[in-house]
Amino acid sequence: MASVDRSLVASLSMFSGLNPGEQEELLREARSVRYPRGTAVFEQGAEADRFFVLLHGHLRVEKTTPQGQQTVVRYVSAGELFGVAQAMNLSHYPATAVAAVDSIALAWPSSSWQRLIAKFPSLSSSALQTVGSRLQDTQTRVIEISNEQVEQRIAHTLLRLAKQAGRKVEAGVEIDFPISRQDVAEMTGTTLHTVSRILSAWEGQGLVEGGRQRIVLRDSQRLHSLAEGNKDDRPGTPGP
Repeated sequence: MASVDRSLVASLSMFSGLNPGEQEELLREARSVRYPRGTAVFEQGAEADRFFVLLHGHLRVEKTTPQGQQTVVRYVSAGELFGVAQAMNLSHYPATAVAAVDSIALAWPSSSWQRLIAKFPSLSSSALQTVGSRLQDTQTRVIEISNEQVEQRIAHTLLRLAKQAGRKVEAGVEIDFPISRQDVAEMTGTTLHTVSRILSAWEGQGLVEGGRQRIVLRDSQRLHSLAEGNKDDRPGTPGP
């Protein structure tokens, strides 16, 4: 197991409340793992035998319903704690995490969880913040799907992804990991056909720029207006 430079993690929320000696102690129990693009970090329903911090890359979290329908739940970015089933009193992973790009994570055995949070309370606080943030995000998405027009939902989703993992480029702000129109459809509770119609209309209006698994927000201000339900900015392409 290759050792991890403490300076790479010292600023992460999980480590920021610890002194250098405590950070080193916590790192000694971790294992650095590389996940090539498309590799599953863990599978839905598998025993939750590890928890993680993402050091580099992005992960796509997918959930399969009892009817077999797959949905993209969210994305994980570098610096985030994930796979913390123990913090939710779960013994198995509730979803699948897949590397959206080549990624690196630190992994700890779940058997160490109770001992580690007792010794390092900031770890428990970080886990609670993570779970709370994701619960709030889920509630927001449920409200959007229940109450908003599809154009609003798509605009909100693109703006959230750009805030989470946006990268400045000449044309605007690029979502810094591969994302397909099908992914957007799953995250917004609509169909691929509807997302394709709306994004194509927005491309024609100069709001976004698309490509193969690539989305650039060219006019974030107008997208924000669309997200807030400004009818004057809607492209006129209703959908389910």
